Amino acid sequence: MPVMNSLTSIAKHPAILLVQSGITLKELKQIHTQLILTGILNKPHFHGQFVAAIALENPTNLDYSIKLLHHYHNPSIFSFNSLIRAYSKSTSPHKSFYFYNQILRSRNNISPDNYTFNFLVRSSAQLLVREVGLSVHGAVIKYGFENDPHVQSGLIFLYAELGCLNSCRGVFEAIAQPDLVSKTAMVKACAECGDIDFARQLFDEMPERDTVAWNAMIAGYAQCGRSSEALDLFNLMQIKGVKVDEVSMVSILSACTHLGALDQGRWAHAYIEKNKLKMTVTLGTAVIDMYAKCGNINKAMEIFWDMKEKNIYTWSSAIGGLAVNGFGKECLDLFSLMKQYGIQPNEVSFISVLRGCNVIGLVEEGQKHFESMKNLYRIDPKLEHYGLMVDLYGRAGRLEEAMNFINKMPMEPHAGAWIALLNACRMYNNRGLGDFALRKVVELESKNDGAYVLLSNIYADDKNWERVSSLRQMMKADGVNKVPGCSVIEVYGEVHEFIAGDKSHPRYDEIETMLTEFSSFLRLSGYVLNTNADF
Repeated sequence: MPVMNSLTSIAKHPAILLVQSGITLKELKQIHTQLILTGILNKPHFHGQFVAAIALENPTNLDYSIKLLHHYHNPSIFSFNSLIRAYSKSTSPHKSFYFYNQILRSRNNISPDNYTFNFLVRSSAQLLVREVGLSVHGAVIKYGFENDPHVQSGLIFLYAELGCLNSCRGVFEAIAQPDLVSKTAMVKACAECGDIDFARQLFDEMPERDTVAWNAMIAGYAQCGRSSEALDLFNLMQIKGVKVDEVSMVSILSACTHLGALDQGRWAHAYIEKNKLKMTVTLGTAVIDMYAKCGNINKAMEIFWDMKEKNIYTWSSAIGGLAVNGFGKECLDLFSLMKQYGIQPNEVSFISVLRGCNVIGLVEEGQKHFESMKNLYRIDPKLEHYGLMVDLYGRAGRLEEAMNFINKMPMEPHAGAWIALLNACRMYNNRGLGDFALRKVVELESKNDGAYVLLSNIYADDKNWERVSSLRQMMKADGVNKVPGCSVIEVYGEVHEFIAGDKSHPRYDEIETMLTEFSSFLRLSGYVLNTNADF
């Protein structure tokens, strides 16, 4: 959303320049005293500008600007708007509404204007409370600002944050001639709410596109799993000469991570360094996550240790990266170090820790960490934590304990827990418990093809072809179709995707010929196909 640039008109005044340069509270009080003595602060226009400068230039002095406002007998709408704006950008956006109510109760015959609602909509978007957003929209209509382009754009952003795509469309369609800001807002809304194809349609129709629109489209593709399209659009963004920023690179790194495209990820990292983009905590964490999930854990940890500033997500990303790459002990050691540094673990941290315990089969260690979540850190375990514990028991062959753990869950066991148990039954050839786990999965997710395949493999290992056939008939009767397997490979920076049964790749015939030759060489070398997945 656009912001009000209202300080430029008085930027030459020494008092305002000093406030804008960043001063201490003591210095601010000295300036305030001089302004009172000279009488300049009695001028309504200057008073409003002074309040605004204090509120917007240094958030730590926000309380002082409020006192200044309350000690003036006739504060202007500009003063109130400045404080609404300041709080809309703060960690306490709800306080914006206090000053909005002050405007409504004012005895000076002032009324909210378009700037009031522009900033109030921004506060509502931060609060993420549907009822508040609807109330603000109602007030916008009541005071006649529903056709203000900046307010309209803000409302689109607001409803996007609330996940109300239909409301976004309603606001957008009510705009007679959408400007660039409104179109950008709608592209971002559709991309964030999952209507990525409509977002792309709007994007392609825009005669001009700013960085926000490009970033919204790239992020939308990355978030909905269409990572190849995210990378393609990023390449087009560079061809068009659009400035790339931190937001762009975080989305691109996410797309590379999803595809496992290490070469593309390396290129993205080199691009960040070459263009001297600031390695913020968010961007650094994304780089670590990319290298870790693409298999280069050494590079991920090198960047992790080089980062001067780390937050809980940076630590969790490194801990999780060690876990998924099979370094269970190192994962647990880093978790211990994180706590020594005084970083409080969160839900994501414990997911990584439980995975680390899974990697090296430390059941008791996993139990200890799971119990510490609630007892020590007051974190209620989520379904994913329970699923990982079932998997931990199952992989260790402790199927009875896994079953007991499921039965003691404080919420209804989810399909993930039963699938973890079913997978353990596959590993330890427990047909009876496997049948029971499958029934539970089907009750929750009737179309879960993976569960049928797991149980079918148990019977196939036991050469019980009749039961395998029966399961296939059940799948057919229930309308369950096996999702084709998909493989992704990166060659010279280009990502290739292969789906089982699909022959659309432009070099399919060459690939098939080469695979046939490889198969012949393997058979001649004595290789026998092993379909057992337990390794």
